[in-house]
Amino acid sequence: MSRKYFGTDGVRGEVGKAPITPEFVLKLGYAAGRVLVDRERHAHPTVLIGKDTRISGYMLEAALQAGFTAAGVNVLLTGPLPTPGIAYLTRALRLSAGVMISASHNPFQDNGIKFFAEGGRKLDDAVELDIEAMLETPLSTLSSRELGRARRIEGAAERYIEFCKSTFPNERDLKGLKLVVDCANGATYHIAPKVFHELGAEVVLIGAEPNGFNINDKVGATYSKTLQAAVLQHEADYGVALDGDGDRLIMVDRNGQVYDGDMLIYTIAKARAAKGELKGGVVGTVMTNMAMELALKARGIAFGRAKVGDRYVLEMLHAEGWEVGGEASGHVLCLDKHSTGDGIISALQVLKSLAELDMTLADIGRDWQPFPQTLINVRLAGQDWKAASAGPLAEAEAALAGRGRVVLRPSGTEPVVRVMVEADEADLAGRWARTIAAAIELAA
Repeated sequence: MSRKYFGTDGVRGEVGKAPITPEFVLKLGYAAGRVLVDRERHAHPTVLIGKDTRISGYMLEAALQAGFTAAGVNVLLTGPLPTPGIAYLTRALRLSAGVMISASHNPFQDNGIKFFAEGGRKLDDAVELDIEAMLETPLSTLSSRELGRARRIEGAAERYIEFCKSTFPNERDLKGLKLVVDCANGATYHIAPKVFHELGAEVVLIGAEPNGFNINDKVGATYSKTLQAAVLQHEADYGVALDGDGDRLIMVDRNGQVYDGDMLIYTIAKARAAKGELKGGVVGTVMTNMAMELALKARGIAFGRAKVGDRYVLEMLHAEGWEVGGEASGHVLCLDKHSTGDGIISALQVLKSLAELDMTLADIGRDWQPFPQTLINVRLAGQDWKAASAGPLAEAEAALAGRGRVVLRPSGTEPVVRVMVEADEADLAGRWARTIAAAIELAA
């Protein structure tokens, strides 16, 4: 059964346009609350609600709170807190669910609602379908005696800071390291600098002055130029860039070189394998660079590909019983440290790995160079893109056997199919990507 509202990571869109309106979000809170009450069958389950720094967070927080309490669910409000912080506190406080109001790396005009189940896990597909079904029923507020309560909790940020620090070895510290930390003017602005500073690093802080409108604006994990310039200006050892809700990580070395999620995941896996501490293998996605896969396999490390989206990486990690995985976009998962992707904790794991290997990111980067990729977005106008691409796709796969691959992926949010071709030669990748894209366009 397909989902109408939920994407790969909750419900997301432009504020003021369906579905991100106060009316819908109120109904979403009510529907999720009803599902919680029906599933748990006890009075007043409790949910935690956090948000990033978008101006629309105030409005959507109030709407969600009203919906949940109308359904008989108690609500705890944290104010601005990273998405992984909500996941952690949902588990630590033994709550029924956690909700994050954020559109992650998107601009401030967008917002979204992410859910965590009991234990800080991603919400199961079955629960999302139950919520969508409940959205189709009328909203019927409970009697006053049965309504939920809401209150703000104190110390949420401090608890999460201590949790992040606890994932770093007690016998190590960050003394002697100079770090530029870019918080994307988002939810980590009051968290990340304290974590790195209290572990001993000298911290230069950027992207930490949120005003409701500047989240992810020329800062953060999706815009590395500001961080690169700051690292060079301050002669720092590394730069750490997080995104608006704190679940992505990109790093920069002292030379201004950018390292994406693929290289950071590889660094963690290499260090763990060297110590005999890597449990199983590594999970990436269909978009993970083929050169990384070959480098891991050369070290005897198994590798698996999941669909795009950290929820699918999580599913495969759990199925295999492995712990390390993620995406090039910067979602890095270390399931022995946290139940979800966490940019701060991932950075600590990378820094720990480099110390154990006695290497720099530049040293690690010599292990493999990413294969060139060409990505073309083809707008669809009703054509059967699978049929149109079948011929050139087969030709491309035959030509690239052993030296590249092709990924065709429809967007989950717009009428677009993404054509990605990866090869050991840039010209080869570009030529086949253009050939396949042209075949789809001509079929319109």
